[in-house]
Amino acid sequence: MSWPSNKLIIQVLDDSTNPEIGDKVEFECEKWLEKGVHIKYERRENRNGYKAGALREGLEKQYVKDCEFVAIFDADFQPEPDYLWRTIPFLLHNPDLALVQARWKFVNANECLMTRLQEMSLDYHFSLEQEVGSSTYSFFGFNGTAGVGRIRAVMDAGGWKDRTTVEDMDLAVRASLKGWKFVFVGDLSVKNELPRTYKANRYQQHRWSCDPANLFRKMSKEILCCEKVSFWKKFHVLYAFFFVRKIVAHWVTFFFYCIIIPACVLIQEVQLPKYIAIYIPSVITILNSICTPRSIHLLVFWILFENVMSLHRTKAAIIGLLEADRVNELVVTEKLGNTLKNRSNASTSTVASTSTRTSDSVSTSTSARMRPQRRPRLKFIERIHVMELIMGVFLLYCAIYDVFLGRDYFYLFLQSAAFFVMGFGYIGTFVPSN
Repeated sequence: MSWPSNKLIIQVLDDSTNPEIGDKVEFECEKWLEKGVHIKYERRENRNGYKAGALREGLEKQYVKDCEFVAIFDADFQPEPDYLWRTIPFLLHNPDLALVQARWKFVNANECLMTRLQEMSLDYHFSLEQEVGSSTYSFFGFNGTAGVGRIRAVMDAGGWKDRTTVEDMDLAVRASLKGWKFVFVGDLSVKNELPRTYKANRYQQHRWSCDPANLFRKMSKEILCCEKVSFWKKFHVLYAFFFVRKIVAHWVTFFFYCIIIPACVLIQEVQLPKYIAIYIPSVITILNSICTPRSIHLLVFWILFENVMSLHRTKAAIIGLLEADRVNELVVTEKLGNTLKNRSNASTSTVASTSTRTSDSVSTSTSARMRPQRRPRLKFIERIHVMELIMGVFLLYCAIYDVFLGRDYFYLFLQSAAFFVMGFGYIGTFVPSN
């Protein structure tokens, strides 16, 4: 990281529960300390508040008091050496700016079909949601990593809160209500890793869908009662950002394509015009996929994949709104790094957040866990996902019934096949059990 050494602090926040891993992380920090890097290793005795708790305690350290900015990176993120030189100037020249967010670049996007499809979904998020939001001066959320924030803005917004596991979105909303602004730098990318297994991707999507819905429930009154922002900004945050993007979008995708259209096959009296069932959704989907032009030929697979994932996003959003079981559940997203390439039998799961403080100083926080090496066991039952298989059977029945009726909802066979493929776990990288 290129930055004056006397104005840079690297803070490693370790929430790992495995003492062996903690010792390895501390040893690595000591090696960098011997090289003259101002690095601090901070390990908590508990995981209270998860990432939000770790970041909150990190900012309370005495050596942070002189810092003005904090850059945050999860453990699998690899910023370029000039990252700070390309982000800090935005904050220095714009006193009303609270956050500079960079784009994510995926180092393992070409590993398998699932990672290519994830790349398409996330490219859409960055290009249409964040870049457009930034260029039109609208609100967009902080991604929790690959961003630099002004510490004064963090404190003014109330600091890191752990009422949900989307502490980054929580902080961004509160800072926006205080009048702070954000900017997205689309030409600055930070390398990181996509989940390679379907199980890891499901857990990640559950958290990304459940907790925003839960945050919407908890913050609606706070947003409505805020007197510092205009009515239109309140409307944009509540309706466009939360209600439409975080809740309705999932429900429409799942219920319309996976329930209503198949049900129309069974109920002959219901007729859906083709422009509603096919043409309009197709145009919208094609426009969304333009964000990743190199994968445009995977458009059909992406549609099928997104429809399957909408099942879990819909369920998660309902759980979040009702504060039911599994709300605010934090399951560490499994990232394999070079594990498979090195033919190691160890399964590593890392989570980390680097809090870079610059005042110019910078800090980092990592939390990691690794399982001990054992002989791999292949368990077919571990690859079975019941909900996907149930939906696959339902859609296959509708598709066969449609054939006898002579209609042309042929896509039901494809969607049924997608649910079966993912229900039997034949997507992503398969990692043997340890």
